[in-house]
Amino acid sequence: MKVLLTHAYFLAEDRKEQEIMRPYPPLGILYLAAYLEERGVAAEVFDTTFSTWAALEAHLLRAQPDVVGVYTNLMTKRNVLRLVRLIRGQPGRSRTRVVLGGPEVTHHAEKFLEHGADAIVVGEGEETMHALVSTAWARGSEDAAAIEELAGVAGIVFRDPEGRVVRAAPRALLRSLDELPMPKRDALDLAPYLDAWRSRHGSNAVSISTMRGCPYSCRWCSRAVYGASYRRRSPKKVADEMQIIVDRYHPDSLWFVDDVFTINHRWLEELTAEVERRSLAIPYECITRADRLDERSVALLRRSGCFRVWIGAESGSQKVLDAMDRRVKVDRVREMIQLSKKHGIETGTFIMLGYPGETEADIDATIEHLKRSDPDQFTITVAYPIKGTPYYEEIRDDIVDKRPWEESTDRDLALRRPRSSIYYKLAVARVVNEVRSFQLARRAGRPSLAAAKHGAKALFARAGMRAEPALRALDARARRAFAR
Repeated sequence: MKVLLTHAYFLAEDRKEQEIMRPYPPLGILYLAAYLEERGVAAEVFDTTFSTWAALEAHLLRAQPDVVGVYTNLMTKRNVLRLVRLIRGQPGRSRTRVVLGGPEVTHHAEKFLEHGADAIVVGEGEETMHALVSTAWARGSEDAAAIEELAGVAGIVFRDPEGRVVRAAPRALLRSLDELPMPKRDALDLAPYLDAWRSRHGSNAVSISTMRGCPYSCRWCSRAVYGASYRRRSPKKVADEMQIIVDRYHPDSLWFVDDVFTINHRWLEELTAEVERRSLAIPYECITRADRLDERSVALLRRSGCFRVWIGAESGSQKVLDAMDRRVKVDRVREMIQLSKKHGIETGTFIMLGYPGETEADIDATIEHLKRSDPDQFTITVAYPIKGTPYYEEIRDDIVDKRPWEESTDRDLALRRPRSSIYYKLAVARVVNEVRSFQLARRAGRPSLAAAKHGAKALFARAGMRAEPALRALDARARRAFAR
């Protein structure tokens, strides 16, 4: 069968990413392509990141694939639906089968089927996709035997000829990730990614994955693909891939996409030994948790090449962290940021505002936390509920669903909050500017114009936050008056 894999993400449509300019290749479908190829199924990858809709449509017409597999996440949902419509609308392509996988499809499977998908892959995709294209769909028949065979493919959701939704048995997760081949990076052109990074930042990075799953219980975090498991490739296999990347692409650094890179200290020690034995000196960046760091693990990070570690914080308020079920102490986060800096490793951290129960006092605590921990970088998001997470279930009754499902994502859901979206925009501005003002003044050792400008912006944002309830009440009265 002719299989085409794609992901429907277009950098030219993403203004925020154009500002950041840190695009990464779609590792998921590169793993899938390598797995299928290893088993004798030729799978072409059409990388949309630097491409256009016109080019994708022309390629589909030219390639005439039997199966199109599309990686789907929250950001690409609307584009994926557009792609399904495009395939269904092409002359002679009514028999092209469309299979969707990724984190967005698990809890919206029936909706994606309603909008034209033939099958939804729930969970890990490699074994399931191979079963679809090499057995269940290989004959091209839709008789009763074929439908029965399709129902026997673990890990999928589909509709039978009568339109009934069929959910096959769940597929067990791969026991050993060492069974997976390395992602097929040569299926796409990596040069535009490396060039985009270097032109904007002066250096570039290649992404690499060593683990799947996360055993922690943060209530806002989705586990739609890998569940709450923890599975990891052996240090030797990881070092092999690092070596290939360095020899073939010569990047300036690596980006480990794992959720908790230092979760297993013995594994980290073995990887460090492999890196040192091979003299594989390449800087890398990773993410971890404060409770999985200590003096020994931070020293290992430094020895193995880590130049920046991102340490999850989410809030400077212990009350909010406990509500999130983060299972970490604010003091520990601060200590590990400072310890990493002491070892010469740059630090980054993540902040989330707007979690249920958060007050302005909690935001004050977050600002104080950032000042005291003094990370080199930090990012801020406003909490939003992803279907399937405990957080979503917690605030389900507060979701105001006004937009059609196909035109929106979980990130667009309107919520009944004590504060408006304007309040949280002001809160983000306040946190960013107050912390930046503090950092600039401290590093300069004296007041500076730049610090003063950030300080003024922080004061303005804080005033707006304080005035927001009155402004919202005034707006509500005005709306009622106009309605009369």
